[in-house]
Amino acid sequence: MGTSNSSFLDERVDADALPLAVGDFLALALVLTYGVVNHNGVEYLSSNPAGWILTMVPFLLGWAVCGTLIGAYSAGAAESAKSAIPLAIRGWIPAALVGLILRWTAIFEGGVELVFAVVILVAGLVALVAWRWLYFKIVG
Repeated sequence: MGTSNSSFLDERVDADALPLAVGDFLALALVLTYGVVNHNGVEYLSSNPAGWILTMVPFLLGWAVCGTLIGAYSAGAAESAKSAIPLAIRGWIPAALVGLILRWTAIFEGGVELVFAVVILVAGLVALVAWRWLYFKIVG
């Protein structure tokens, strides 16, 4: 192995992928917020902002770690939908698992039922894929 001045993280995060990162987190936050509103009503967002945030944190944290480790924000991810979408899919599957495990702990409110696990996995995938597809349709 040759010597290199770049770290593992430097290879996983590229500044050109910043728009993808912002969009990914917004897409996931919107899906998670929709779920919170669907189960608790829109009033919950203002009456219990901590509960709303604590619902999102396990999954956004899981995405931040797993998406980065998988390379969802690497230089290659920012080149095309053909490279960006598979990276999002490969990153979301373990990210959702991390989110579910964190949610299962006493740190975060909520439980982990099979139906919820399937819904969060599918909804997160759809949100990330749709966002990244739309991003590359817009930017060319």
